[in-house]
Amino acid sequence: MDSYIKRIIKRNSGNEFEQVEDSIAVEQRLRILVNGKEILSMYCTPLMIRELVVGMLMSENIIKGSWCGEKMSIVYGEDIVVDVPSDSEVFTEGAVITSGCIGGITFPKRANLKKIDDPFKIRAARLKDIFRDFQKMSGLHHLTGCIHTAGLCDGESVICVAEDIGRHNAVDKVIGYALMEEIAFSGKMVLASGRLSSEIVAKCARWEIPVVGSRTAPTSLALDIADKSGVTVVGFIRGDKCNVYTHPERIV
Repeated sequence: MDSYIKRIIKRNSGNEFEQVEDSIAVEQRLRILVNGKEILSMYCTPLMIRELVVGMLMSENIIKGSWCGEKMSIVYGEDIVVDVPSDSEVFTEGAVITSGCIGGITFPKRANLKKIDDPFKIRAARLKDIFRDFQKMSGLHHLTGCIHTAGLCDGESVICVAEDIGRHNAVDKVIGYALMEEIAFSGKMVLASGRLSSEIVAKCARWEIPVVGSRTAPTSLALDIADKSGVTVVGFIRGDKCNVYTHPERIV
């Protein structure tokens, strides 16, 4: 599927107008079914769909039991329809669409988060260098201007980058990628282009990812979750500066 389309627009500069071709990010509905029964729908960028579904379903414990992401069927059409085969119980009670992000979904009955005990450390200078590299990898954002980006990093390089119209979706995609590739979350960081909400920090805490960093700010509830779960939150990673909000011992 195409992740963007071309459209002729009218562009103004001062008193002058001109017709130009612009790149527009594609937004498409994703319908997720389990054994043919629809359990939820959301909107997303039609990239890394398998990783998105795996990351979201496993992070939110929607399917209670074993299932295989490799066996799901994906049909691309007016909607993207994913059908997940499973013999396990499906839990979607209390699902709501968050106002902060198209396609972001939170499930209030969250499992208690374990306290992360990860000795991972990174030098502040190295973190800023990696973040600059990460930002250069967001080709779709640079093309369209309306895409969020997330990445998974091991402290030396960026392992995976995902782009989506939704902040939560982008994070779910990198988590799903790691789960499918059997990449351990210990000693890893999640990097994000947008604000760090409670849902995003909770997702990382759920998988015991020790560090989460962004070019923007965290929310108060995100910091409460990070304090309790042991996640190091770093915000405003810009140029030669950054703010360390929680568990600062990992940034040296």
